[in-house]
Amino acid sequence: MHLYMIRHGQSYVNLKDWNNGNSDEGLTDLGQRQAAALAAWLPGEVAEIDALYASTMKRARETVFPLAKAYNIPIQYDDRLREIGNNRADHQPWPSDDLPDYGEYWGSERPFASITPSRKNGESLMHFRVRIGNFIEELLEKHREQTVVAVCHGGVIELTYDHLFNIGPWRRCEVWSQNTGIAHFEYVEHPNREVWRLYYHSRAEHLIGIKA
Repeated sequence: MHLYMIRHGQSYVNLKDWNNGNSDEGLTDLGQRQAAALAAWLPGEVAEIDALYASTMKRARETVFPLAKAYNIPIQYDDRLREIGNNRADHQPWPSDDLPDYGEYWGSERPFASITPSRKNGESLMHFRVRIGNFIEELLEKHREQTVVAVCHGGVIELTYDHLFNIGPWRRCEVWSQNTGIAHFEYVEHPNREVWRLYYHSRAEHLIGIKA
């Protein structure tokens, strides 16, 4: 399986002066242009895909729309691809119009504590890791010999690394993805050696010439 994980385009929640807390916001004008550039460029790099997945959050939805049109393929939305803290501990999503705010500590600081402590049954970093792992392993069952694209969030890509590299709860390196950056992984049937390959991370030639 070839797996392409793509972070959404720039959203209002990514802006440095954003002060409205955690909310389900769409793309900025720059984010819309990033998404359009991604959809124009990716088919030249990956000619055909077998499945297109996306987070149910608005910024991912708006990023995946142009890709679905470019590939003429339906979008399969999956709540497990939502950003950290936007699901409950049982992996069910919080209502998009009632998302909890993050606590004062980050997930890697207290990986077993809820990162949205003001809301009962919030997920921890490790709950988040489990739901990302569940998604990845299910993809393998469904698409073992296929090419899959998943439009998601930076945290989802980061925890995909944790799952594939078998990182423990006490993380020591942040894996950063730029908006619409692409990570390419491949699952290979190799007995007695690594079964995942990383080809590149946060690839973004499609953004050349796009000004903020």
